[in-house]
Amino acid sequence: MGIPTETVYGIAVDARNADALKRLYSVKRRPTGHPVIVHIAGIDALGEWARDIPQYANTLARRFWPGPLTLVLKRAQEVLDAVTGGQDTVGLRVPAHPLALELLKAFDSGIAAPSANRYGRLSPTRIEHVAVDLGTDIDAVLDGGACEVGIESTIVDCSGESPVVLRPGKITVADIEAATGLTVVDPGENSPRTPGTLAAHYSPRAKVRLLRRTEMIEALSSHKGKRLAALAMEVSVARIPAAQLIVVPAVAASYARSLYANLRTLDETGADMILVESPPDIPAWAGVLDRLRRAAHS
Repeated sequence: MGIPTETVYGIAVDARNADALKRLYSVKRRPTGHPVIVHIAGIDALGEWARDIPQYANTLARRFWPGPLTLVLKRAQEVLDAVTGGQDTVGLRVPAHPLALELLKAFDSGIAAPSANRYGRLSPTRIEHVAVDLGTDIDAVLDGGACEVGIESTIVDCSGESPVVLRPGKITVADIEAATGLTVVDPGENSPRTPGTLAAHYSPRAKVRLLRRTEMIEALSSHKGKRLAALAMEVSVARIPAAQLIVVPAVAASYARSLYANLRTLDETGADMILVESPPDIPAWAGVLDRLRRAAHS
């Protein structure tokens, strides 16, 4: 089943059912060693899925749940390898969408709910995106409207002494440090594998180039003969037809909310390449820049 969350739409299956998880991986065409996030109804369920939970993880859960924050913790013994990718950690979050929370409370267990799209492609933020991507491969989709956040959750590794951001999102490093009083440290070689952190991910069919505005103008000349589309900030791009151009405000939250939908719209024009004006490289834009850099990776 497809379900809405505040971040993106997900495919929901019973996280304790090995057969359901096997089908999930098959539908998404997802590598079996790539872990999924378990969605739970509230902080009270943490102990069913995790062990040795540090105090700062409880602090983050109380501060940001329900919300777009995933905590990576030492897994409880009974958690399936199909959930964790064979690792000793599990990713957990409480979504902030009323339909998802209602489903979780009624189900009374954990739900694995990775994004409802083929592996590596753009995540869906509207019900129609799920239908386009997965068709009849899933049984039903709950319509929760457009997703409020629009990019996937921030992932924080809480399996050690200090928090480590493994995937940026709406909740920033500064938010985490303010809540815990701890310094966020950089990921290391032995950090857990987590969803959405491969170099190439979140990709439309068209090639994506992430460019400064001056470089976008130059790209129009260097890619003659190609069908180009553009995602620009604040100002139109000369020589790009209106049907192949989207101009968005330079506001991080609203840009993130419409990012995947905008890339899908431009991809549907049949463009060979989508030129994306690079947002500012500042903390408020970290989640957006992460998604765009992976979309542009070749």
